[in-house]
Amino acid sequence: MSNKAIIAVDDEPDIRTLVCFCLKSSGDFEVLKAKSGEEAITLAIAHQPALIIMDVRMPGIGGIEACRRLKANPTTASIPVIFLSAWHSEEQAALKAGGMAFLLKPFNPDELIATVQKYITETQ
Repeated sequence: MSNKAIIAVDDEPDIRTLVCFCLKSSGDFEVLKAKSGEEAITLAIAHQPALIIMDVRMPGIGGIEACRRLKANPTTASIPVIFLSAWHSEEQAALKAGGMAFLLKPFNPDELIATVQKYITETQ
């Protein structure tokens, strides 16, 4: 898997599509899509992406719990996670779970790209 692979995780198809569009139009990113925390964990273990962009609130395992599980697994612990949420009140819990950044929905595409590039550069 490319070291510029990113997993976009959101239960809303429109948000996943928007994140993918922003990333693909901004550069050389391969984007994998997941619609749940469970699917994100499976993809992260299998593909070792450079970064994960994840919604906080999803059915089943939400983003915060998925992040905790990723950080507890030595195979995925070093993968940076950027959270997206419509709820500012979730920022502290998301960062405490291991998230590197927290962006509010609706997000600014330029801010998303800048944040992604920052954490991909820092972890390479």
